[in-house]
Amino acid sequence: MNPSASAPSPLNRTAWLICVIAAIGFAFDIYELLMLPLIIKPAMASLSAPLVEQLVAGGMERARAAALWSPGGEEYVKWARTLFFVPAIAGGVFGLLGGYLTDLLGRRRVLTFSILLYAFAAFAAGFATSLEQLLFYRCLVFIGVCVEFVAAVAWLAELFTDPVQREKVLGYTQAFSSFGGLLVAGANILAAKWAADLPAIHGGHEAWRYTLISGVFPALPLILIRPFLPESPIWQRKRESGTLRRPSIAALFAPELRKTTILTTLVFASSYGIAFGAIQQLPQILGAQRLGTPAEAGHAAVVTAAKEKGAAALAAAKAAGKPDPVAQREQRQAAGNTSDQLVAGVTLWQEIGGLAGRFALAMLAVAIVSRRTLLRLFQIPALLFVPLYFWWVSTQLGDPGSLTPIKIGIFIAGFLTVAQFSFWGNYIPLVFPVHLRGTGESFAANIGGRVIGTAAAWITLTLSASDKPDPARVAIVGACVAGVYVLAGALLTQFLPEPKPEAEKE
Repeated sequence: MNPSASAPSPLNRTAWLICVIAAIGFAFDIYELLMLPLIIKPAMASLSAPLVEQLVAGGMERARAAALWSPGGEEYVKWARTLFFVPAIAGGVFGLLGGYLTDLLGRRRVLTFSILLYAFAAFAAGFATSLEQLLFYRCLVFIGVCVEFVAAVAWLAELFTDPVQREKVLGYTQAFSSFGGLLVAGANILAAKWAADLPAIHGGHEAWRYTLISGVFPALPLILIRPFLPESPIWQRKRESGTLRRPSIAALFAPELRKTTILTTLVFASSYGIAFGAIQQLPQILGAQRLGTPAEAGHAAVVTAAKEKGAAALAAAKAAGKPDPVAQREQRQAAGNTSDQLVAGVTLWQEIGGLAGRFALAMLAVAIVSRRTLLRLFQIPALLFVPLYFWWVSTQLGDPGSLTPIKIGIFIAGFLTVAQFSFWGNYIPLVFPVHLRGTGESFAANIGGRVIGTAAAWITLTLSASDKPDPARVAIVGACVAGVYVLAGALLTQFLPEPKPEAEKE
């Protein structure tokens, strides 16, 4: 941005350790968040099964009861919206409080407790026996992740004060967020592949449960090492000297910060809206439906593979003399795990694209002075590509051979969209003062990204609701919702304030 005249000092061992731990932290923030799009369909099928039986026992036709809980059905849509949006609201509200506590209590302490919260909540979610329990644990996960991201960015921005070095550290450590997406997609693939060999949970071997439980393991090194790393020296010095001003949300709307706060929040929301309105709905668009018949809707290649695997599992169970209810359950689980594995393979391409986009932004952030120009390099292509891509996907669901082009397209969509998330970690520390850095970033990230941005999922699910599963409708609505969000962000970016030179020296 405005590099110092002298070259920055090389990173010492402690600085490298800080970077490594920060990269791991960012990776597993995304690891935890991206579990839901991967597991929501099978989790809903599993946890709603007793509710379907209750409706049947109450006199409702089985087909009608199953339709209510099928993708697009009234109950499915209600709970899918809830699982996407309520945790985001919880994360936004408590994440805002976490940003305030980050400025009040220090960056390192808040980081440690946030990791403990989301790691063990993710583990507990794997043992949920109802949709209400799953919702509760997902809320805790969101709260922990929202707080951790804010505290980590403020911490890194203040540990590395040289402008060029700071840009590189923030850019490249955030780039590892996409490794979290790769890892969770890989974990889901492995869970689906090995589910039958893993210990039974509540009498079954469902891949989505093992995927959720895996969230505790990557957090262990963070819990063990992060408490021993240094506190932000700038924050510590101001606190010890008595010059650290008390953080205040109201101060974000003082005349000198009002424009920055509002625009940062809205443009941040547009980045998240593209992801949650369209990209994160792809697993639901492609995945095989699993209520009633083992596979009824989704991409033709996924549905065919799921049906074949389910039929093989049913035949094997009957040959082993298992009663019909048990055989049918194994049929559904085998079909569902196959669907999960194939869809996770597509999602893997999205995360590879996101990883490439984050690294591209990290390199460009040092070379491009204008922050608005840097963001537009990804916004404008996303405005053109993402809506057209999802409209095209809606026309390809019946073509078994279109899965490879879909993977290539989601790679590009991930590249253009996920890079924008890294932009905010580089930008926000430059436009808010030290005593409001955590609070300001928290407001933009949590109210903007987690609440207004994630509301795109609620909008897409609501507008795509139908009596029967209709993945093509979800794709078309997602294209429209993502288009509106990215257009709003592109228009507002022209008013986004450029960081002032003195903000970099703070």
